[in-house]
Amino acid sequence: MEADGEAEARLLLQEARESIEAARSYRRELEQRLRGLHQARKQIRESATLTRDVLEQHFNDLKGTLKKLLDERLMSLLQEVDAIEQDSIKPLDECQKLIEHGVSTADDLLREGESAVHGDVGQQNEKLCSFTKKALHIQLDSLPEVPSLVDVPCLSAQLDDCLLTILKNQIFRHGTVASRPPVQLEEFVEKPGGILVRWCKVDDDFIPQDYRLQYRKSTASHFEDVYVGSETEFIVLHIDPNVDYQFRVCARGDGRQEWSPWSVPQIGRTTLVPHEWTAGLEGYSLSSRRNIALRNDSQSCGVLYSKAPTYFCGQTLTFRIETVGQPDRRDSLGVCVEQQNGYDSLQRDKAVCISTNGAVFVNGKEMTNQLPAVTSGSTVTFDMEVVQLGPSSNEGGNFKLRVTISSNNREVVFDWVLDQCCVSLYFGCSFSYPGWKVLVF
Repeated sequence: MEADGEAEARLLLQEARESIEAARSYRRELEQRLRGLHQARKQIRESATLTRDVLEQHFNDLKGTLKKLLDERLMSLLQEVDAIEQDSIKPLDECQKLIEHGVSTADDLLREGESAVHGDVGQQNEKLCSFTKKALHIQLDSLPEVPSLVDVPCLSAQLDDCLLTILKNQIFRHGTVASRPPVQLEEFVEKPGGILVRWCKVDDDFIPQDYRLQYRKSTASHFEDVYVGSETEFIVLHIDPNVDYQFRVCARGDGRQEWSPWSVPQIGRTTLVPHEWTAGLEGYSLSSRRNIALRNDSQSCGVLYSKAPTYFCGQTLTFRIETVGQPDRRDSLGVCVEQQNGYDSLQRDKAVCISTNGAVFVNGKEMTNQLPAVTSGSTVTFDMEVVQLGPSSNEGGNFKLRVTISSNNREVVFDWVLDQCCVSLYFGCSFSYPGWKVLVF
């Protein structure tokens, strides 16, 4: 009986401990959801505050611009009125001066005539003769032309009240408030020295024409464009390992000029060090980040290897051909188990590669399957996964890697059998002639 009691006590104790752990787990889940609610509330309030600020600033700017435009238009119309008034009054002023001069001349002539008529008899004939000649010279039957009221301008302003209706309709349709952006960030995939960013459309009624991706370091204050196009994913290179970067994306609707609201910013990072070529090999010039190799004019010919075995099985290794030179059957792009100097190509043992003409080599032997020849802008990708053979491949027994090489929308798949376990590999390239430039990521 005592043994049964102890067993029952142990069982109850175990159940109690499990219940305590379940309660702790439940509490942690509740706390995590509570933090999620706090973040959601914070996002709503912060985005609402930002949206208010944007709306107020926009409409204040709009009011200022409209007032400026209306003032400029008013000034232009007033200047037009002034010009018409001055041009129309000028001939009337000239006519008025001519008539006033005629009135003055007529007054003088009247006084002279009356003096001649009522003057002394002895001088009357002489004065009358002089007066008559002057009257004939003045041409008393010639009068200046005075325009009628219908022939002179009568200024008025024509103001179309429909402008207010048009403005009212446009203003009432101007601007929208969106509660959710039409696109959101979906996934971040770590790459060596980079991050593959994927996004998706979340508004079924939205028809995207193109997308715009921006990023910034967590310590930076401004976002910068990194991609604009129609794809829904992009590899952002030149990313420092173990550093947080913030990303956001927006879209432009079909036939529209304006961009949609930004997605909710999200943090992405990579822990993988960037791929680098080995510096110092004669025949190749490297970029500052050592991820771009250029075959120069040197006569020296050899294989340019990676600085370290940074390609791991399960990842995708990508070569992008930036520029091309003269092709040669010995050219190669690929991966190998170890660096081996003295070779002019990766077409050797313990290596798989593709030539610039599309031929595929495994351990130095050319396969029957062939890929398209590489051209400027081509990308060649290597994907590998471990397929174990035998009871224990980790102890030096046979094992193989399933290799997929893709180029120009075609691919070949084969098994690469090795005599040693190898999950991290070197990559390399060799070109016989100058002009080839290749980026690795």
